[in-house]
Amino acid sequence: MKLRQVPKSPVFPQGHKWRFEKRKDGYESDVTALVRAMLEDERISEDQRSAWERWRNDPTALKSRSGQGS
Repeated sequence: MKLRQVPKSPVFPQGHKWRFEKRKDGYESDVTALVRAMLEDERISEDQRSAWERWRNDPTALKSRSGQGS
């Protein structure tokens, strides 16, 4: 994927309720369970994967951060 070819992020209807279930084998917060359930949705998983690839392959992101923190 070229950086100029950015796919559109998925859009869900207003008021969309995510159904999630906490893991039974140990403690899991509501937020962690929600994020896990959201990433099980292929549309969101693909969107996050492509965002990560764009960020990872963007040479300007590395240059802009190299001067920070000094």
